[in-house]
Amino acid sequence: MKFKFEKLIIWQKAMDFGEELYKITKKFPKREMYNLTSQTSRAVDSIALNISEGSIGQTNPEFKRFMGYAIRSLAEAVTCLHKAKRREYISNEEFDKHYSKSFELMNMMIAFKKKIK
Repeated sequence: MKFKFEKLIIWQKAMDFGEELYKITKKFPKREMYNLTSQTSRAVDSIALNISEGSIGQTNPEFKRFMGYAIRSLAEAVTCLHKAKRREYISNEEFDKHYSKSFELMNMMIAFKKKIK
């Protein structure tokens, strides 16, 4: 038996995206450990965490609220990607790859949130 959120494609993609960004933060300089590395990890982990937490709620408005938090966390993770690119911690190719995945996930999450009644 699975939890309801484990069946959600957006949760699965958020989990994958989180692990991908976690891997790239390992390349960041040590001086970023308590700054950009930590912020990126917290933001990207919050995406899947909020989806799962909201899905357990008793009401659809509550789930919508948590989806809003997840969407905001994804926007924060995208900003962290921009910071990493500007600071030259990741290549333009890495940025483009993860930016594209985040854009796809954002669209899926917004569409999903709209369908919650």
